[in-house]
Amino acid sequence: MNNKFKEKIGFGCYIPGKSNDEVVDIIRTAIEAGFRYFDTASFYETERALGRAIKEMGIEREQLTIASKLWIDERGYQNTKDALYRSLDRLGVDYLDAYIIHWPRRSSDDTDWKSVDRETYKALLELKEEGLIRNIGTSNFLSHHLKNLLDDGYVPDLNQLELHPGYMQECALRDSIEAGILPQAWSPLGRGAVLGNELLIKLADKYGKSVPQICLIYLMQRGIMPIVKASSKERMLNNLDVFDVILEVEDMQIISCLPQTGWSGEHPDFNIPAITSNFNQ
Repeated sequence: MNNKFKEKIGFGCYIPGKSNDEVVDIIRTAIEAGFRYFDTASFYETERALGRAIKEMGIEREQLTIASKLWIDERGYQNTKDALYRSLDRLGVDYLDAYIIHWPRRSSDDTDWKSVDRETYKALLELKEEGLIRNIGTSNFLSHHLKNLLDDGYVPDLNQLELHPGYMQECALRDSIEAGILPQAWSPLGRGAVLGNELLIKLADKYGKSVPQICLIYLMQRGIMPIVKASSKERMLNNLDVFDVILEVEDMQIISCLPQTGWSGEHPDFNIPAITSNFNQ
């Protein structure tokens, strides 16, 4: 797997419906389980919790890979720089291993998204030169969103997409890989919708793994880094127990041809989450 990071699997810090203390406990447990790549965002409102968990665990910053994202209305040249400093402050760190543009546009009526994304990327390059970020990422960028950057010579280090059996966004995935961009998968289990799939259940039995593990193995064999979520240590450990199996080519093909299942309903061109953010969290 061509991974720009030493870790093969990341832990996602989108943990809604939990108190700050509960989020801190979940992240502490993830660190204990062995996760070292943590993915958060200003919109998740978990940056402070992640920073607190790291401090309480006493783990050295260099042992962790920390990624965060700037929200839709934090895009733009100066907005991006201001947003990064807020994230660094909330996390209590001096730099980010990856800083990611969360969505490429505000809405389907957004006519200036191309120029705004290019301005945003320019700011990210300057922040990288200053040593405040080490990798530049995009999230939910489909082929035409990436092309807007690539045409200006901007090549992101990573691109997060909703990717899981039943929703592989093959065009955007192909173009990311061909451009040398590491694809990451958010919602790699399709919000649990794929777990009852009969074909996946049979494959899980064949390989002596669980269906979630089969999904993660499939993604990694395709060169994709999954960003997983779990609240119990048992599930966290299961998510990391995926490096002792290689799926056969025919089984990979079977999984790739599953009908659409588990799509979140979110789309970067016509069904984008509400743009408001809380910069003062």
